[in-house]
Amino acid sequence: MPQRYDIREDREGWTVFDLFTGEPVAISGVPQTGLDIQDADELAELLDHKAFANDRTLRQ
Repeated sequence: MPQRYDIREDREGWTVFDLFTGEPVAISGVPQTGLDIQDADELAELLDHKAFANDRTLRQ
């Protein structure tokens, strides 16, 4: 499955970011920064699955 979201370490923890834009993901206007590594990893994986399911161009 193609990856659209990833995590990177920041000053307060971990950030989930969009690989296409390099910007932190925002959910309900809240940037997903300063997260615990496990939460960040799970969120990135969940968002990747959702992006894959909604984007028919990624499926063959």
